[in-house]
Amino acid sequence: MNSKKVESFRDLVVWQKSHDLTRELYKTTAKFPKREHNSLANQLRKSTTSIPINIALGFKKRGRNAKVHYYRTALSTIEEVRYYLILSSDLGYYKNVEGVLEECDIIEKMLKRLIRANASSTS
Repeated sequence: MNSKKVESFRDLVVWQKSHDLTRELYKTTAKFPKREHNSLANQLRKSTTSIPINIALGFKKRGRNAKVHYYRTALSTIEEVRYYLILSSDLGYYKNVEGVLEECDIIEKMLKRLIRANASSTS
């Protein structure tokens, strides 16, 4: 198995997946009704952007507790994103939201593994 050394937050698969999710949601929210651009669309964009941001911030931290804090913040933000996705779907703005919710599940599992690995390491 070819294991590349992780030198940057950009090397983390969980960051890559959360970044892809953010790009997807930016594209989708651009199609929301204009009246939602300064409210629901904006909230969804802010919350989804927070996930890769917090992963990047956590990666750069030296101490184990600081890293885990940022990774946990990213993890809790996934719940916020899920809610906005459900609301968007219920209002008819987002079709086929199930695939995106599945991506949230995958990112959540990856973040939990990252948190466990950092919480148990001896940084």
